[in-house]
Amino acid sequence: MIAPTKHIKENERLAALQSYNILDTLPHADYDGITKIAAQICDAPIALISLVDKDRQWFKSSYGLDAQETPRDVSFCGHAINEEHNALMVEDARKDKRFFDNPLVVNAPNVIFYGGVTLKTDSGLPLGTLCVIDSKPRVLSASQKEALDALSRQVINLLTLRKRNLELNDLVGKLEEKNLDLEQFAYVASHDIKSPLSNISNLAGMFLADYRSKLDKEGVGLIELILKSTEYLYLFLDRLMEYSTKLDQLEHSKKNITIAEFKDSLNVYYGSNTTLKLTYTTALECLQMNPIIVSQILTNLINNAEKYSDKAIVKVDVAVTETPTHYKFSVSDNGPGIDEAYQDKIFVIFVKLSKIDKHGNEGSGLGLAIVKKLVTRLGGDIYVKSKPNEGAEFSFTILK
Repeated sequence: MIAPTKHIKENERLAALQSYNILDTLPHADYDGITKIAAQICDAPIALISLVDKDRQWFKSSYGLDAQETPRDVSFCGHAINEEHNALMVEDARKDKRFFDNPLVVNAPNVIFYGGVTLKTDSGLPLGTLCVIDSKPRVLSASQKEALDALSRQVINLLTLRKRNLELNDLVGKLEEKNLDLEQFAYVASHDIKSPLSNISNLAGMFLADYRSKLDKEGVGLIELILKSTEYLYLFLDRLMEYSTKLDQLEHSKKNITIAEFKDSLNVYYGSNTTLKLTYTTALECLQMNPIIVSQILTNLINNAEKYSDKAIVKVDVAVTETPTHYKFSVSDNGPGIDEAYQDKIFVIFVKLSKIDKHGNEGSGLGLAIVKKLVTRLGGDIYVKSKPNEGAEFSFTILK
């Protein structure tokens, strides 16, 4: 017997094999299906997906053989991965000096015939083989060899897909961790900035109260600008903290609310606004939802419709429908509309289409980002339909 030699790029090959994180994993139907097909096409009792590790060959799938691994130094696959032509065909192992006294030949499973096709990465590194085995001498036909080669490519496709999924999951985990860190930072930073900001505002207010008569018009204007700027920044920090706040417990806090109660919960914010005409369209009688979060979403959308309207009377209609799994809310207005080029950008944090609203206040670019975040946490989605000068309709769904 001649033991297989190490591959010429053994360290790189082993690193590539480890990158798939496949060794010692549980059986999988996709791999088992390939070995079964290989055995049937080649009319062989045994078919294996064998991965050659440092000191062993491990079987991701073994059809017709009750074994999970064998030592590498007695493996046929250890020889196969060194073949230049990507395949090793041993018609009768008893007549081959490499295998005639091999324990796998002399004893069970009595490997007399071996046909293996190398499983190679895109960079040409061999991971193992897809092989068929028989206990009697055999010769594979050209079509059987072609089929075995095609099936080996499918094994590589499965391994590649697994690797990409693992990389994607790892990336998602890192992004979620980074997002959590950023949220916590935003919350803490906003909270910590508020205290000195409040001091600046209070000191500026006290200074203006005590020394207004001693300042000229320009000086008073500068102090008032400081007060206005600190007020804006304070509101901005409030929105930033709101965006960063964890709402996990609120998400699951649902209760029954009638449509009348739902309307009242919104009207309380707008009852004194004589320039806003708020209407409702729905055939539902009650809702099972979290009224706190849904009200926050809707008031953000209604407030935007009011603040950025170009009409003397702002008309906003809130429509509510349902599907078997979701509620759908639509907020339509008679405002200036939103150009299609910007409709995907308005939900991005800190993006502002208008520098100031009709009241002269500068937005934070957080309102619609908060809305999207809340909707997503409630298992839904949000989108907008609009054309310039034809108003806008924001629609969002939430899980029941």
